[in-house]
Formats: sequence, C-alpha cells, structure tokens
Amino acid sequence: MAIKLINIGFGNIVNANRIISIVSPESAPIKRIIQEARDRSMLVDATYGRRTRAVIITDSDHVILSAVQPETVAQRLGAKDDESDE
Repeated sequence: MAIKLINIGFGNIVNANRIISIVSPESAPIKRIIQEARDRSMLVDATYGRRTRAVIITDSDHVILSAVQPETVAQRLGAKDDESDE
C-alpha cells in the first residue's frame, strides 16, 4: 500500500491512509474529543493561530486541528484517490 499524503493547510501534510473522519468543530461532542486529546497529549494544532474549521481524527487516536474547511480537505483527499486509480 502506497503512502498517500494530503495537505491540510499552511504546508502541513497528513497521511491520508490514517484518517478516520473529518468533522466540523462546532458540536459539543467534538469539542469534548478535542479537550480529551489535549489532556492526553494527542492533539496536533495545525491552525497557526487561526480559527479551527476542520477536526481530523486518525486511527492512531490523534486529533488534528486544521484551519481549512472540512469540504476542502475531503476534496483533496478525493483528488489523491483519483490520482492513485490511474
């Protein structure tokens, strides 16, 4: 299996094969997930001080904050899948 990398903004790259979900940070359960990840030192803040717009949850229990919209991250993920099919 080839490693697929996806840009999550500001030059930050994530292994696309490890992503479980990409969600919006507004709901209370997601805010709780973020706080729990922060407490366990499993939070990666890739927002560079900007507003969090997407929360990426990985299979390694890491939670990644991104300043890019979830739809944008999903489109980039889909574009990577399309390239690998060719």
